[in-house]
Amino acid sequence: MKNSNIYYNVGPLLYCPASSQTIAHSIVTEQFGHHFSLALCLEDTIADDFILEAENQLIHSLHIIKTALSEANFYLPQIFIRVRDSLQISRLFQKLGSASDLLTGFILPKFSLSNADAYLNAFQKLDSECKNLYLMPVIESPSIVNLKTRSQILYTLKEKLEDIEEKILNIRVGGNDLCNVFGLRRQVCESIYDLRPIADILSDIMTVFGQDYVLSGPVWEYYNGTNWKNGLSEELSKDKTFGFVGKTVIHPKQITLVNQAFSVSLEDYQDALEILNWNPGHANLVSGSHRNIRMNEYKTHYNWALRTKYLADSYGICSAVQKACH
Repeated sequence: MKNSNIYYNVGPLLYCPASSQTIAHSIVTEQFGHHFSLALCLEDTIADDFILEAENQLIHSLHIIKTALSEANFYLPQIFIRVRDSLQISRLFQKLGSASDLLTGFILPKFSLSNADAYLNAFQKLDSECKNLYLMPVIESPSIVNLKTRSQILYTLKEKLEDIEEKILNIRVGGNDLCNVFGLRRQVCESIYDLRPIADILSDIMTVFGQDYVLSGPVWEYYNGTNWKNGLSEELSKDKTFGFVGKTVIHPKQITLVNQAFSVSLEDYQDALEILNWNPGHANLVSGSHRNIRMNEYKTHYNWALRTKYLADSYGICSAVQKACH
């Protein structure tokens, strides 16, 4: 499992069309608060005939932010570009000029066997010049729907990432793209896990990648109307149980709920520290928990404790002794 805070710090990833003329102002004036990351999208949110216009606006937006940083202090999120194809990686980085140092990395949509080599080759060429960039592939291609070949495809994709494993901040999943294959769409009272064909695919992705990478949860579409908060909270609870960390968000109103969901209960944090600070040379490697309500075992709970510590570092510790079960 990943053993550094950088892989857990992406947090809520706010998607925004790269063509937005207001995003720079929103960042500079901290309209979205703190503790989120930003994805400027050049893919599905941009019509084919407006790609160049969106690229130019993205470059302009980042230069506005770059200039503002020299004049004032404000929260600067990790910024990612969701590219449309591999050619955009080098081209955009060069066109950004001095503003390129605002970039944390690139998001690779519909990461599949048909484009993985092109994406990774483009990134590795850039990485040889600039060592501080990262990738977040999105596994959402219809090719993984076929049960006969899914396992082979997922493991082959994982093998392709091995040489740059430390550069993969998160593996992301595209719930809506997978739903589209089946003509499905969850209602506000349903979670992605209620759509069983999709849940099975997500389970396989987690099984293949979850031991070695941090995986982030899929988009929740609702941000207004009746019960959207309850629906999001329910899905976040299941995301966390499923093994996801963080979530893609499509509206600033969702940011706070994501951060709250992945905060750590005081009880979990205290137990995690006790496990991490255990003397492995001690004869007894099992004991009661901090409040003496469950078992802590060094050998079987160590990875959970490490993960819990990273979540607490990234999302904080909630005030309640124990977060209530939903």
